[in-house]
Amino acid sequence: MTTLARRLAAEFAGSLVLAGVVIGSGVMAERLSGGNVAVALIANTGATAAVLYVLITALAPVSGAHFNPAVTLVMAVRRELGASAMLGYAVAQVAGCVAGALLAHAMFDLPLLQVSTHVRAGSAQMLSEAVAAFALVACIMLVSRFKPEAVAAAVALTIAAGYWWTASTSFANPAITIARALSDTFAGIRPQDAPGFIAAQLAGALLAALACGWLISHPPAPARR
Repeated sequence: MTTLARRLAAEFAGSLVLAGVVIGSGVMAERLSGGNVAVALIANTGATAAVLYVLITALAPVSGAHFNPAVTLVMAVRRELGASAMLGYAVAQVAGCVAGALLAHAMFDLPLLQVSTHVRAGSAQMLSEAVAAFALVACIMLVSRFKPEAVAAAVALTIAAGYWWTASTSFANPAITIARALSDTFAGIRPQDAPGFIAAQLAGALLAALACGWLISHPPAPARR
């Protein structure tokens, strides 16, 4: 059995790489897109989805590959993770994401310490984050139940789609939200907008846990002849 220390290290490392890719690919995309925001978002989407697939495939056997306090909270509510482990996971995830933001800044020769000025305010943005988190947790719970080998691909595709069908571009992750508040780049969010995002993400995740818990608590219907 993997020790808690190794699980926390995996969550930290995965979160670091994830945030580094989200922010770093945003910087690269903005620099190369010539001001075309759609092209920049396509590049940001592809990089994020790709690294999610790799990270989940590589680290799920170690820690479960949450990289997301909302997902960890759901696992704790479902009693698949203890309270102390939940706290440790959340700390590792936030620390990893912040470290990833610093790494991205360093790689692109930007000031390490930043405060985002990217406005992401309003009820539509909050609703989008609740929906994005609901979709992510529902994906994890349902796919892991019925086709566990497809979880990495399913999560990557859910986030890729979320970049485009939600008004907020689908952060769906409190730790990423905190890190992005510390990056005044393409992927950033103003610190004053972050609490609303985080509250919406947690609400959406818990609602998904409730809905999917009910859905999969019943045996499948018999096949019709």
